[in-house]
Amino acid sequence: MYYISTGALLRKLAACDTEMGRRIKNVIESGGLPFDDIAITLWMYEISYNLRENQGICLDGAPRRLEEAKAFYAFLEYLNRKETTLIFLIDISREEAFLRLTKRRICKKCGQLIPWLGEYKNLTACDKCNGELEERADDTIEAINNRLDYFDDKVMKVVQYFKKKKMLIKINGEQSIEKVFEDILTEVEKSKKRSI
Repeated sequence: MYYISTGALLRKLAACDTEMGRRIKNVIESGGLPFDDIAITLWMYEISYNLRENQGICLDGAPRRLEEAKAFYAFLEYLNRKETTLIFLIDISREEAFLRLTKRRICKKCGQLIPWLGEYKNLTACDKCNGELEERADDTIEAINNRLDYFDDKVMKVVQYFKKKKMLIKINGEQSIEKVFEDILTEVEKSKKRSI
């Protein structure tokens, strides 16, 4: 499985001392999102240069806009992966999303994101490198509300798009991490049986 985090790609770009890096840094720090083509370009580049035949893709945090969804769908068609791709919506309420975003932390040393869930709530240091944990700079109340409003306005159009394409699978994200993972695996297994 090849994992791609759009947020991590954008943060990596924001750390670059380039015109685009500085622009992306400003957008991220204000809680916004860059224009469509940057995110599309970054994950298409990652997929094109790293994905092996018969390897799955886990694309986290994308697509977020309708134009990204259409570009991703066309890309899947080009790769002959449309029929074997599942789009998961890990569904949580706005209230739960707000709580998790205001409480999550990030490791100062390795950059690992520590969610506000289950056993992770009790961590006092990074479980990967023992680094110090801090709040993310873009997790202000105003920025979080902006992102949640954006989800309602823009991302729900993506959800509807993939629902119409019969590719969307909704998972209850307010369960334990283990149960969410189990439900995802169940859906993947169902999909494999349908494709045989």
